[in-house]
Amino acid sequence: MIFFLSALLFSLSSNLDNLVIGMAYGIKKIKIYFFNNLVIAGITTTGTFLSMFLGLFISKFLSNSIANKLGSMIIVLLGVYFVIQSIRKLVSDVNLKDLALKDIKDMVQYAEKSDTDKSGDISAKESILVALGLTFNNLGTGIAASITGISVPLTTVLTFILSIVTIMFGQALGSSIIGKLFGKYAPLVSGMLLIALGIIEFIN
Repeated sequence: MIFFLSALLFSLSSNLDNLVIGMAYGIKKIKIYFFNNLVIAGITTTGTFLSMFLGLFISKFLSNSIANKLGSMIIVLLGVYFVIQSIRKLVSDVNLKDLALKDIKDMVQYAEKSDTDKSGDISAKESILVALGLTFNNLGTGIAASITGISVPLTTVLTFILSIVTIMFGQALGSSIIGKLFGKYAPLVSGMLLIALGIIEFIN
């Protein structure tokens, strides 16, 4: 059960950005067709797999105990960083450069900029650029997660599925009150999920 829960928590945290950016596109009435959603999912999942594979390579030079504790602490520290930065954003409305730390208001601006040809939908080329931006956010956590021993195959599958679902769900929420509220606090939730994941892996 813990085996599945850890992979699910990591995948959820990794894909909250997708949910928020899906909502941002919904607000701006910019469409992401299913094929381009698959492109985004494919690229972000590949990035997650490669970062976790690198983490597995690193873990070979560490004992199981040290690898687990080290990876767990890194995940917790990343989660704490996300939480602190998110609170700063909520309290003072400062602009944060990290895509992973942007709220719905920032993501709406990002959505407008990513539709470079102003066509009202995201092309395959534009979806690649969006996917790369989302992927870079998860590289560090992917390495740390696999060092702790989180299943790479299971996490890869869950990441792919949740990437597709979160973007579709985000677009459906669009400009609803629930969507805007969740979009505002998504970076904070993402950080809290990482902290929970790190703690679970540390005591497991």
